[in-house]
Amino acid sequence: MGSDGKIQRYTGLSIIFFLLFAELIDWLTSFYFPISEGVGYLIDLAVSFVFIALVFRVFKAVKNTAEDLEGHKKRLKSIFDTLDVAIWSHDLKTDTLLITSGIEKLYGHSSEEFYNDNTLWKKVIHPEDLRILADREDGLSRGEAVTSVYRIIRPDGEVRWIQDRGIPVIDENGNFVDFTSVLFDITDRQESEGRYRSLVEMSPDLIAVYSRGKLDYINEAGCKLFKAKSPEELIGQPISKLIPLDVLAHIKNRELTIDEDFEEKLWFEFKATQIDGQKIDVEMSAMPILYEGRMAEQIVGRDLTQRKKAEKTIKYMAYYDVLTGLPNRNMVRKHLNAALSNGNGNLAVLFLDLDRFKIINDTKGHRVGDLLLKVVATRLKNAVKEQGLVTRQGGDEFIIVLKDFGKEQVVEVAEGILNEFNEGITIEGQEFFVTPSIGISMAPEDGQDEETLIKHADTAMYLAKDRGKNNYQFYTDKLHGLSSRKMELENGLRKALEQNQLMLHYQPQVNLETGEIIGVEALVRWVHPEKGIISPAEFIPMAEETGLIVPLGKWVLEKAAAQNKEWQEKGYSPIPMSVNISVRQLQEDTFIDCVKQVMFDTQLAPNYLDFEITESVMQNSEKTALILDQLKELGVTLAIDDFGTGYSSLSLLKHFPIDKIKIDKSFVDDITQHSNQGAMVKTIIDMGHNLKFSVIAEGVEEQEQVEFLLKNGCVVGQGYHFSRPLPVEAIEELFMENKRRGGILQ
Repeated sequence: MGSDGKIQRYTGLSIIFFLLFAELIDWLTSFYFPISEGVGYLIDLAVSFVFIALVFRVFKAVKNTAEDLEGHKKRLKSIFDTLDVAIWSHDLKTDTLLITSGIEKLYGHSSEEFYNDNTLWKKVIHPEDLRILADREDGLSRGEAVTSVYRIIRPDGEVRWIQDRGIPVIDENGNFVDFTSVLFDITDRQESEGRYRSLVEMSPDLIAVYSRGKLDYINEAGCKLFKAKSPEELIGQPISKLIPLDVLAHIKNRELTIDEDFEEKLWFEFKATQIDGQKIDVEMSAMPILYEGRMAEQIVGRDLTQRKKAEKTIKYMAYYDVLTGLPNRNMVRKHLNAALSNGNGNLAVLFLDLDRFKIINDTKGHRVGDLLLKVVATRLKNAVKEQGLVTRQGGDEFIIVLKDFGKEQVVEVAEGILNEFNEGITIEGQEFFVTPSIGISMAPEDGQDEETLIKHADTAMYLAKDRGKNNYQFYTDKLHGLSSRKMELENGLRKALEQNQLMLHYQPQVNLETGEIIGVEALVRWVHPEKGIISPAEFIPMAEETGLIVPLGKWVLEKAAAQNKEWQEKGYSPIPMSVNISVRQLQEDTFIDCVKQVMFDTQLAPNYLDFEITESVMQNSEKTALILDQLKELGVTLAIDDFGTGYSSLSLLKHFPIDKIKIDKSFVDDITQHSNQGAMVKTIIDMGHNLKFSVIAEGVEEQEQVEFLLKNGCVVGQGYHFSRPLPVEAIEELFMENKRRGGILQ
C-alpha cells in the first residue's frame, strides 16, 4: 500500500470518529437535561474545538507517515547502491522504462545510455553466451520466471558474470504487459567456482560425491581410476559396485547427521572394483558435505597399485639381491639370528669369493660381469640344492648357511661347490674360468652370533686365497687377527695417500752387453709410521680389490714423471721411466686426460714414459685397443709386463700397439733351475723378435742367466744381479757410478 492510501485511511477514520462523537454528545444532553439556547451554543463551540483538534492530529499523522516513507526510500536506495544489483522494470502497455542506478556499476554504461537504447543490455553480452537468449525468451513468453547466467563485456574490456532473474507479467488475455529483471554481478562467485572446478577436474586424485547410495559426481581422474570412458557411465550407479560394502557401512553410520563430528574425515585402504571387474588397491578419505541441499559424502582417493608394487619391490630389495635373485646380506643375517635364537647352534657358514672375477669385470665390463654372477649363483644353488641357504653378500662374495651339518658334511658341500666350477662359463660366445675360494666357520665353536661367524668365515677365506685359491679352509684360532689386519691395511692405505707415507724406489734396466743403465722402473713403497715398510705384495692386491689402485696409480705416475724431468734438469742422461698401469686405471674414463695433465704439468717428453700393463687387458680387446691407440698417439711407450703368466692371445697381441714384452721372473729362473734349461725363455724371445717387440728379462740374478739371454738375443734385463730397487738418492749415486765406469754395472 502507498502513502496516499494511508492518508485516506487516517482521514476517513477521523471523520467517522468525529461524527460518532457529535451524535453521542447530542444524545446525552437531550436525555439528561433540557438544553437552553445558551448552553446549546456552548456545546456547539466545544464540539467545534474537538473537531479542529482531531483534524490537526490527522494531518500531523499524515505528515509523519510521508516522512517515514521518504526515509525508507532513501535507505532502500542506499542498499541498492552498495550492492552489485540493478532492477530493470518495463511497463509494456505504456512503454515506460524504469532502471535503477546500480546498472551503471554493473555494466559500466550510464543510465542514459540504457534509456536511449533499451537493447544495449543484449549488445554487451559476450558472443559465446548469446545462445542463451533464445531459451530465455521462450520461458518468458510462457509467463515463467527465468534465471539466466551470462557474461558481459564492459567498455574497458573487463568481462563480468551477470545473473539475470527475469519476471514477466501476463494479463488475463495472455498478453505480455509488464517485465521486471533483477540483475546481480556474480563474477567473484563464478571465478571461485571455476577455480574449484578446475582444481577438482585437474586433480590426479579421485574426487567424487555420493548420496543415498548412488554416485552424484565424479571427476576425470576418478573415471580413469575405475576405467570409465565418461562420468555418465558412473553417475547414478550404486556406489557399492565400486567400493566394498564394509567400507560403505563405516561411512553410512554417519550419513544424514550433523553433529560435533560433522567435519571428521574417515580414511580407508581397500580393494576397489573397476567397471571391468579388476581389483585395484585404493586409499580413500570420506567427509560429509551438503550437496544440492542434501547430506552427501565427498570422497577423495588414489590408486595405490603402483605404490603397493613399489613397496613389494622395496621389501624384496631389502632381503633379496636384484641381480641374482638370491637372498642378500640382510636375509642371511636375519636367517642366522633366527637359527641361533632358536637354539640351533650347530651351523656352518661358508664365505665364498670368486678368484679372478675382478679382472674379468674390469676388462670385459660390468655387463659381462653381471651375466657371469648370474651363472655363478645358479651353479651355487645346484651344488647346495635344498641343504642350505645360498646368499649374495655383494660384489663377487657369497655366503652359504648350512643347518645341522657336521664337519664331514660341510666338506662334502664345499667340494661339491669347487667341482661346479671345474668347467668354464660361456658368456656371449666367450669362455671364462672363475674359481671360488671358500672360508668356513662353525657354530658354536667359532662363534655364537651372526657377526662373529661371518667375520671368521671371511678370515678363513683369505687363508684359502693365500694357499693358492680354488680351495676351502676352516677357521682356526691361529687366524685370529688376519681379517683385522686386512682392514687396518685398507684404512691405513687411504691415510698413506693423504699423509705422504708413500715413496718411490727405482730399479735400473741395463743393457746386458755394456752394463749401461738405459732405463728405470718406478716401484711404490709404503713406509708405515708404526709398522715400518709394508710389502707391495701385501698392499697392492688389496688396493686392486678395493679400488684404491686408481688414486695410488695416479700418484705413482705423477711422482715418477716429475722425478724423471728433475733428473734431466740436473744433467743426467735422459732415460725412459717405466710405470706400472693397472687394469682398473685403464678402465677409468678420465685416464687419458690424467696422462695428458701429467705431461703438461711436468713438461716431460712422452717418449721418456713407458707404461707397463699386464696381459689381462687383452680380455677386453676392443676397448683396450682404443685406449692403447690413444696412448700411442700421445707418444708414450707400451710394454706387456710379466709376459707368459697371463692369458693373452697372440692373434690379438700382434694387432695391439705394443713396443716391448717383459719376460716374467719365473721363466728366467728356469734358465738355471729347470730341466728344460730356459727353453720357454728362448721361445718367448724368438716370438718377441718375430712380432717386432723389444724384449726385457725380469728377475735376472745370476751371470749365467745374463749369458743365456745374450746368447739368445735378449739384450736388456733388470734384477738383483744389477741392483735392487733404490730410493732416489741411492739411484742417483748409481747413475754417477755407472757413468764413471763407462756403463759397466756388475
